[in-house]
Amino acid sequence: MRKAVALLPEHALVGLVTFGTQVHLHELGFCELSKIYVFRGSKEISKEQILDQLGLSGGGRPGFPKMTQQPGVQQVNGMHPLVTTGVNRFLLPVSECECTLSTLLDELQPDQWPVEAGNRAIRCTGVALNVAAGLLGACVPGTGARIIALLGGPCTEGPGVIVSKDLSEPVRSHKDLDKDAAPHFQKAVKFYDGLAKQLVSQGHVLDVFASALDQVGLAEMKLAIERTGGLVVLSESFGHSVFKDSFKRIFEGGEHSLGLSFNGTFEINCSKDIKVQGVIGPCTSLEKKGALCADTIVGQGNTTAWKMCGLDRNTSLTVFFDVSPSERSGQPGHQNPDLYIQFVTSYQHPEGQMRIRATTVSRKWVDGSTNTEELVEGFDQETAAVVLARYISLKMEIEEEFDATRWLDRSLIRLCSRFGDYRKDDPSSFSLHSNFSLFPQFMFNLRRSQFVQVFNNSPDETAYFRMLLNRESVTNSVAMIQPSLISFSFDSPPSPVFLDVASIAVDRILLLDAYFSVVIFHGMTIAQWRNMCYQNQPEHQQFAQLLQAPQEEAQVIINGRFPVPRLVVCDQHGSQARFLLAKLNPSATYNSAHDVPPGSDIIFTDDVSFQVFCEHLQRLAVQS
Repeated sequence: MRKAVALLPEHALVGLVTFGTQVHLHELGFCELSKIYVFRGSKEISKEQILDQLGLSGGGRPGFPKMTQQPGVQQVNGMHPLVTTGVNRFLLPVSECECTLSTLLDELQPDQWPVEAGNRAIRCTGVALNVAAGLLGACVPGTGARIIALLGGPCTEGPGVIVSKDLSEPVRSHKDLDKDAAPHFQKAVKFYDGLAKQLVSQGHVLDVFASALDQVGLAEMKLAIERTGGLVVLSESFGHSVFKDSFKRIFEGGEHSLGLSFNGTFEINCSKDIKVQGVIGPCTSLEKKGALCADTIVGQGNTTAWKMCGLDRNTSLTVFFDVSPSERSGQPGHQNPDLYIQFVTSYQHPEGQMRIRATTVSRKWVDGSTNTEELVEGFDQETAAVVLARYISLKMEIEEEFDATRWLDRSLIRLCSRFGDYRKDDPSSFSLHSNFSLFPQFMFNLRRSQFVQVFNNSPDETAYFRMLLNRESVTNSVAMIQPSLISFSFDSPPSPVFLDVASIAVDRILLLDAYFSVVIFHGMTIAQWRNMCYQNQPEHQQFAQLLQAPQEEAQVIINGRFPVPRLVVCDQHGSQARFLLAKLNPSATYNSAHDVPPGSDIIFTDDVSFQVFCEHLQRLAVQS
């Protein structure tokens, strides 16, 4: 945290809240000694009560100064000025409080309240976030600000609690949520929904860095994080590189800067024949209703404008439109055969200025029932795969008993039946246009991904994966759905290979980029040579270069990504090889082990391979 503070601009305002059994708000502006405001962690406190206790309410409190405008203070570089005597008690420019903060961090101790045997540590996360939100609402309303929550475990006290203090009660699982057997879940979600509305009205962002082996409540916090456009990072501990490197990245400038911006609004204008169904992504509806709103709602709908409290260079929204068939069919003969869609984004740039970006797209109407060639030529299969992934993730969250796998299969069969080239009832004649050729592969991997198969993942992990899927660029989202695999060997330069178990060889190094993790996998022979230190011998410099090449490539991937992915270095038949094997197409399993060439590998699974998947797809598509 000291390193992070040192990276902030000198004029940036900072404050500090620590919490455990109680919440401690540190008054950084009181220099004589360490002064702290303490809030009970077991009791829900309203914003008015918080401000009254801090002396920041309109009338102030006896012994506290009233909030007054300082004459002659103006905005500098778009940053909010210190306009009240209350602000500079709790929020100070880095240049004025860096030494105080450093001392507070040095003196920080674990919670002094004892933890009884068989109990979890007491942690009042909800009250702490309430205090931080109330403070920002009083001091800098409408100005870009972030609450960065560093969580080392689940909330066990007060509002937002996700599990009791008793260790005999496990943290809720997907099975508990499905059976409605998570007693704290709905109440916590309701609390964070209220917090989200407060932060959005203030224009502030909630970022969460969860660093614990146990769940911390990301599933409940998802609403508040996503609707404020906050960042989220999930790691095993505060000492893990995923946390340390990711935390440092949000404060860095220059070419590694995330371009964190604030107070954005996103608005859509379009032709009258197009209706807006809604948006999936890190935003909140501004409830701007009108003739352009569709009856069917997807995500944040029934509006044509959205608030984006926080956004960055990679922020990506998915917009769903509705085109009425009756209106569309009349368009070719219409006087104006063109349609347009305009996206208007305004936001506060990291440097402080307000900027507006308008993107207008114009296209001609096409009759999809007769003119399929233009539809095929305009199809972007990567974007389509990401849109479907976000759409089914949403449906899995809001619809009970939704069968995502069956829905994906039916959608893919309909698409192949409509746009495939084949003779009826002849699967061998089936072929797809090059613009569709990778789409079945994307759907195969999506069916097996963590977005659809939640087994073996906690609700926190599932919420984390889906939040990143909903906000990242198409390129990054595709890597989450279908990881890339690069082969390094003596025989050829680094080259992409199929995401298949057949790509494993004893004399190869494989580099897997699965977005959340980057895996360097050494074949058995390569691993043996490395263990015998051949790379340190002058006559084997080529081998040393071969070992170094995937490391350098992995570092390039890690340096350009947020959150920083987990780096896994493993060997064939080693325990951590599972990180690679779990992502590969099981073309060779324990059932077909006798057909596997020497040096290759098999996967112990009953899942169908991509080849079998395609055979079934072709057979069903040609029947339609």
